[in-house]
This record gives sequence, structure tokens and C-alpha cells, in this order.
Amino acid sequence: MTETTDSTDPAETEAEATRRAAGTTESSRASRGWWDRNADEYQRDHGAFLGDDRFVWGPEGLDEEDAALLGPPESLKGLDVLEIGAGAAQCSRWLAARGARPVALDLSHRQLQHALRIGGGLELVQADAGALPFRDGSFDLACSAYGAIPFVADPVAVFAEIHRVLRPGGRWVFSVTHPLRWAFPDEPGPEGLSVAASYFDRTPYVEQDEEGRAVYVEHHRTVGDRVRDVVAGGFRLVDLVEPEWPAWNAQEWGGWSPLRGNLIPGTAIFVCVRD
Repeated sequence: MTETTDSTDPAETEAEATRRAAGTTESSRASRGWWDRNADEYQRDHGAFLGDDRFVWGPEGLDEEDAALLGPPESLKGLDVLEIGAGAAQCSRWLAARGARPVALDLSHRQLQHALRIGGGLELVQADAGALPFRDGSFDLACSAYGAIPFVADPVAVFAEIHRVLRPGGRWVFSVTHPLRWAFPDEPGPEGLSVAASYFDRTPYVEQDEEGRAVYVEHHRTVGDRVRDVVAGGFRLVDLVEPEWPAWNAQEWGGWSPLRGNLIPGTAIFVCVRD
């Protein structure tokens, strides 16, 4: 499919970075547009690190094969698993290889086209995480590796939807940028080690076009906010994992780097249970 643009396409203008309010509809619209426009570059730049069928929780390289945050790999066989913000569905392929029945969901059509390109016969669904098109109790597990959650204005509503489609006892495990990083510049070098903003400022980061339309939105929540959101969504938090930077990982990925990773956490993984 070839995408066309016109003179009003936000992608044709240089985005202005600002901090301002951004609600659910605006955030969702911006995220879909941004990922549709940037999916090719993202998969080109990071596809080798992510692999085609590897489950990586974040730039540090923590692998689900070793972490077993969803449970021992051998226990996944026969389970229905929903991946939120699946991108090219690398994690879902890993799950399928272990006998699970994954469904890879993403807001971006272009990201799911990359999932089709890689292949694997997975079930792919384009939908918003805040309005999941599934019946109550459809899944045993749900997971998200940096998908959806950092970009939604109302995470409690998303968690409530995930709670709805999970069966009792099901796990919901998701990773996001560690909230502490919000206070530091998004730079991999020494300039990214000095506090430049208030950790407690929840004002969203917005990139907007010349008409003031958001083309990228990211929402900040403190660690405490995230815990309260998990509970408000109906879950019990059973673990909070902060991966350390491994010696083997020499890559830089945006603001993530060995320099920063050895000093401050870059990723937070919340392990939750639906009782």
C-alpha cells in the first residue's frame, strides 16, 4: 500500500516540542500517525536488536527467555496471550514458538504491515488499547514491551480494559521508560546525567505542527502514579523490575546508553496479576 500526503500533512512540517495538556483522543490520533510514519525507520534501526522472534523488554536487552516474567517458558504452551503495542510482533512470535496462542495488537497499520512482512502466521489486530475488541475473559496473559502505555492519556482506562479481557489469575506485564528518566535530558552522553526538569511535573511532552496539532505525545507518570494506576485498573502488583545494564550491551538507543544505564535505571517493568 502506498501512502499519499497533502500540504496539510503534519509530517511535512517541522514539529515543535512543547509541554502541554493532551487528552485521550488527541494522544491516540498523534500516536497512530507518528507510528505509521516512522515504523519503517524504527524497524530498520532497531530490527536487528529486537530480532524477528525474540522477546526483549527494553533497550537494556533483558530477554523474557531468561527473565520469565510471564512465567516459565514451558508453562506458556496452550495459553492465550494478548500483546499490546506489538509493533512487528517480535514478542508474539517468541510466544508462538513456545506453544502459546498470541494475538498481536497495535494501533499502527504500518507497524502491523511489518509484522506481515516478517511472517509467522500470527493473528494481528489493529485497535486502540483503550477499546479492546475482545470478549471478557478471552486471554490468560497480557504483555507489552514499551507498547501503548507511555503514549496513553488515561492508563487506568487501558488497564481496566486489559483486566476485562483477562481470565482470573492472569498476568499483565508491561515495560515503560523508567519514570526517573523524565527529570533528565533524553541524551545518551554526559549531558544526559544532570537533572533538567522536575520529576513531579506530569505535563505531557508534545510535538506539534505549525497548526498546533499534536504529532507525537508521551505522558509521564511517577513510580507512585504507576502503582496507583495498576491498582485502580483492578490489578495487584507483584513485582517491579528495574533491569541493570549488561556488560555485553554496547549499543546506544536514543537516550539509552551504557554510560547512563550503569548509573540510573532506564526501564521499569510492572508485573501485575488479575485476582
